[in-house]
Amino acid sequence: MTTVLLVLLGVLVVVLAVAFLLRRRFLLSGLGAVTMWLRPVRSPRWSVGVAWYGGDMLLWYRGLSLAVRPHERFSRAELGVQARRSASRDDLALPADVVVLTITTPEGPRELAMDPSTVTGFLSWLESAPPGG
Repeated sequence: MTTVLLVLLGVLVVVLAVAFLLRRRFLLSGLGAVTMWLRPVRSPRWSVGVAWYGGDMLLWYRGLSLAVRPHERFSRAELGVQARRSASRDDLALPADVVVLTITTPEGPRELAMDPSTVTGFLSWLESAPPGG
C-alpha cells in the first residue's frame, strides 16, 4: 500500500513539473515575451515572471504558477516611467546586470526589472503609443 502511494505521489510530482515547464515554454514562445521581475515599490519581494507586451497591453504572468491567466495587466496608455536604475544590494533576488524601472500605474507605483536588451524594446513599445491613446 505504501509503495503504491509513493508511486502515485511521484507521478503527480512529475506531471506537475512537466505542466510547469510546458506552460513556461508556451509563455516564452510568443512574440514580445520576455522574462521580467515585478514588485510593488517599497516591498522587499520580487516575483519573477514572463511578460508579454504588444498592442496596448502588458500582460505579466507569475513564473512560479500554473495559472493560464495573467497575474497583472497594464494598459500602455496608463503606464509611465518615473526612474531607471541598476540593481542594488537591496535587490538580492535579481541578477546583477538587470535594469530596474520605476513605473506609474493607476494602482500605484511598481518596479519592473529586466535585462538591458529588453529595456530598449520595452521603452520603444511604451513610447510608440498612438497620440491621445
